[in-house]
Amino acid sequence: MAENDKKGGKPQGGAPAGKAPKAKKDAAPVAAAPAKPRPADYKPRMKVHYEKVVRDAMRAKFEYRNVMEIPRLEKIVLNMGVGEATADRKKVEVAAAHLGRIAGQKPLMTKAKKSIATFKVRDGMTLGAKVTLRGDRMYEFLDRFVTIALPRVKDFRGLNPKSFDGRGNYACGLKEHLVFPEINYDEVETMIGMDVIVVTTAKTDDEARELLRGFNFPFRS
Repeated sequence: MAENDKKGGKPQGGAPAGKAPKAKKDAAPVAAAPAKPRPADYKPRMKVHYEKVVRDAMRAKFEYRNVMEIPRLEKIVLNMGVGEATADRKKVEVAAAHLGRIAGQKPLMTKAKKSIATFKVRDGMTLGAKVTLRGDRMYEFLDRFVTIALPRVKDFRGLNPKSFDGRGNYACGLKEHLVFPEINYDEVETMIGMDVIVVTTAKTDDEARELLRGFNFPFRS
């Protein structure tokens, strides 16, 4: 009989019998499991909607002569700034993990370009995270943003129809990232705001506004 099987002996290595190993404190949220492989002919719902509905509606209203002139979505940029990062770097890591869940891809950490003594910011200090979405992931995020996230915003009264930059790009902000279904409320200690920037190929704000209306953006009247 082995020595660790004798009466009164303890198993060699590992945690004592009957006790589970303690979890590490302040561990960053675990990223979501990778999605299953998609069919070869898969297209996001919003992409199909653009090709079958939005594109024709835009052409009819603005009378484009060439199909290539019709505005389309180019990319969506998500940005999270963490003001408490100067005191606790782990808050930035948690924010990046949450942003990765929301976007479905690994975020890029953003760093300060210069030192600001008043805010205790040093040059090169990590202050947030951002993600640039294109292609299918862009359309999938857009679908969740419009159909799930925005309706869950407290006291939501619609998006500002004037938040365009004059070149066909739109920006809006969310005060709480909890409105996204990928975030588990029980894991969140601090509410984190985020910016959503939609970049289009539209030449004017009117065209871009009509394009986003086609994707059911709930602009205030």
